[in-house]
Amino acid sequence: MARQQQPPDPDPDRTPGLDPGGGVPPGETPPDSASATEATTFTTRPGSRSAKWIWLVLLAVVVLLVAGFFVFRVVIG
Repeated sequence: MARQQQPPDPDPDRTPGLDPGGGVPPGETPPDSASATEATTFTTRPGSRSAKWIWLVLLAVVVLLVAGFFVFRVVIG
């Protein structure tokens, strides 16, 4: 016959993961705390792929314009 596992001792002095006074140290989170966002009523969509490329092209254009400005300043002197 299998032996049933006993629940942990509720004595705060013997409970692992508790600081004196009953606080919880960083990194010691209850296992059910990650489920706080599971019940959201809306879904989020990732951004479109074309929007990502548009931003990358705009950033490249700005970088090239700034670099061109400094090259122009050096050449004109």
